Amino acid sequence: MKNTTKLIIKSIEIFMILLIFILFYLIQPVKTNRIIYIPNGSINYIIKKLKSSNFDILTFDKYILYLIGRPQSGWIDMKKTKMTKFDFLYRLTTSKAALKKIIIIPGETDYFIYKEIAKKMKYKYLRCSNIPTSFLYADTYYLPYGFTKKETCNYLYKVSLKKHQNLVKRIFGYWNFNKYYHYLIIASIIQKEAKNKSDMKRISSVIYNRLKIHMKLQMDGTLNHGKYSHTKVTPKMIKYDNTKFNTYKYYGLPPRPICVVSLPAIIAAIFPAKTNYLYFTRVKGRHVFTKSYTEHLKSVKK
Repeated sequence: MKNTTKLIIKSIEIFMILLIFILFYLIQPVKTNRIIYIPNGSINYIIKKLKSSNFDILTFDKYILYLIGRPQSGWIDMKKTKMTKFDFLYRLTTSKAALKKIIIIPGETDYFIYKEIAKKMKYKYLRCSNIPTSFLYADTYYLPYGFTKKETCNYLYKVSLKKHQNLVKRIFGYWNFNKYYHYLIIASIIQKEAKNKSDMKRISSVIYNRLKIHMKLQMDGTLNHGKYSHTKVTPKMIKYDNTKFNTYKYYGLPPRPICVVSLPAIIAAIFPAKTNYLYFTRVKGRHVFTKSYTEHLKSVKK
């Protein structure tokens, strides 16, 4: 009886010591990013990923999570960056990031895209210097509110790069940025000039045919770059614009893509139609393609 009592007392002492240790551990301060990404998977997998990302978390924490609940998956808004260990683990299971829907439309320029993103993310301004001009992939994105400018730019770049690489590898079998960026320049002109998908490959053939014979492209769309995306091209604009984007004055392609492009425009740039067309103009809402300047003038008169 006496030995049993001693054993119970000893067990209670061990339990109290363990409880004090756990409570002391749970009130320790923790520093974290406000927005963190929680992968989908088991608690063991989540703990492993957080540790590899240098978060202040230990293997022991998984046992606490088993008691608290399963962590959320996706982008988590922790609301603050300094908290206790218990608060950190609790927020992993209860917090959810507010996502901002960003639609990047084909034909739009970086100038207006970044303005729209800055407005939705409540930045004073945004300019992603790590992303090549018009390299953003036209798609719908969901950005966690609370992302810094740098985090937003890095996320947009990584997603766009992956999508472009996957596309190119399916077509060519390998990734070459310079080669692909050349096609993006052509695709951006097609995107600005075409009014529908059916005309894209023929417009692409006109571009290639003119380049082949060293003929100026003379296309209005190349002047709709940057902040001029929605500006009507006039004879005055053509006369006084001395940038390399003015294909009425300079031979060859513009130095960079003039807008974000769609998948059909990229395909048209890589696989143009085989034609002898050198001209096209809009007649009653559709493009008319011609081989000679005389034919082109007849279309213009119409």
